[in-house]
Amino acid sequence: MAALLSSRLVIRRLPSHLPARLSVGPAARRACRTLTSSCPFINHSCTSTKSLATSIRDSGKTLCNPFNAISSRQLRISTASLGKVIAFNLSDIGEGITEVSIKEWFVKVGDPVAQFDNVCEVQSDKASVTITSRYDGIVTKLYYEVDDIANVGTPLIDIELNDDAADSEGIQSTPEQQDSTPKEATQSRKVEAANLNIDKVLATPAVRKIAMENKIDLAKVPATGKDGRVLKEDMLRYLEQPQASETVKEPAPISSKPTPKQSPIDDGVPVPIRGIRKAMVKTMTESLKVPQFGYCDEISMNALSDLIAKWKQSGSTPIGMMPFFIKAASLALKEFPILNSSVDENCENIIYKSSHNVGFAMDSEQGLIVPNIKNVQELSLVDVSLEFSRLRELGMAGKLGVDDLSGGTFTLSNIGSIGGTYSHPVILTPQVVIGAFGRTQVVPRFNESGQVHEAKLMNVSWSADHRIIEGAVMARFSNLWKSFVENPHLMLMHLK
Repeated sequence: MAALLSSRLVIRRLPSHLPARLSVGPAARRACRTLTSSCPFINHSCTSTKSLATSIRDSGKTLCNPFNAISSRQLRISTASLGKVIAFNLSDIGEGITEVSIKEWFVKVGDPVAQFDNVCEVQSDKASVTITSRYDGIVTKLYYEVDDIANVGTPLIDIELNDDAADSEGIQSTPEQQDSTPKEATQSRKVEAANLNIDKVLATPAVRKIAMENKIDLAKVPATGKDGRVLKEDMLRYLEQPQASETVKEPAPISSKPTPKQSPIDDGVPVPIRGIRKAMVKTMTESLKVPQFGYCDEISMNALSDLIAKWKQSGSTPIGMMPFFIKAASLALKEFPILNSSVDENCENIIYKSSHNVGFAMDSEQGLIVPNIKNVQELSLVDVSLEFSRLRELGMAGKLGVDDLSGGTFTLSNIGSIGGTYSHPVILTPQVVIGAFGRTQVVPRFNESGQVHEAKLMNVSWSADHRIIEGAVMARFSNLWKSFVENPHLMLMHLK
């Protein structure tokens, strides 16, 4: 009878009239052979599926009496596929992405997962994406290590489905397999997450993981992100406070021997180009196929610097230079819409864009990224500044989404925040214009009265697609943009 239990057969009622030929799967056939060889209540001379099933039906009462959970009337055989392991594949995440790099795992082998639980974070050549589970069960295998490349459509993890997931897949479970599921671990995890408000507070997966590991109530962490979102920087600042964690870590023993310095690179070892840099290779290669011309000018920053200083003194939300540059560009684009356009692959048609999705180049650990602020033409200066800060924080944390990085129509680069005066920026195709700002310098200049005064000057460098943009159009656009920056009060006349 032990063989009957181990074969995972569920004995139920059989129909009184059996067909001449039954359709039975391989698992059922193997189970039947095991059953007929070990069960004394079944006729061992059965030579067909039908005769075997008939023997089981006729012996049902004798067989089932020792097991009160099984019907003592007529019987039927069916297989139970409990503990079924399925492969959870990396689905298509859009934007033509075919492969991603594994940035971080949020689960390990043996962990319970539920639907919509975070499984891992992946980095494509365009954005960082968090992958969530579609099933309830236990993780039995991870197919990749951190930094490995995973192709879309291939398995990420294996999940052993629990009873509920098995039922949703049309699979029945046996009591043995129901007992094997670590329900206590799952329940403990859910209770712990609830106590720490893990699922109630807006936060990124990385922040939730830090909170779980350090037993921190997310509701107690001061949030600075949009809509009360707890950012990674918020969590790190909270951890620096003595009361943030009850666990006191012992200091590591101080070694008297100096730690040898490790070389940051392996000489001569090729390093694969992945993620954001791989996208940059493709974009820049395509861009340099476009004939481009440059245009430079000198901008007085005195009035704008004074306005920003007064703004800060008033206690209002601080606004930096870049939001002014972005809004001024949007106002100028209304007069020169061709600069907010693109061309098709064969450069036979100009495609005008009504939305001013102004991107700004950022230097990050992953490489050059260009998030963009959507619909700048409809935003106030304060709105532009808030969105700029949000995207910048996400970019520094490597958490920008696909939507944040796609759809740009016009790009600016503040390379002067690092250094340099003039530059030669490269267009991000299919866009047709890009602008770059040098650092602001204090130099002597003559005013209208012929007196020498202290001038704060910044150089701007434009690059344009010379197939559809004439030099005169670029010069007129730059002059209008320059007038807004040098005379910020003029922007008020154009704001809605």
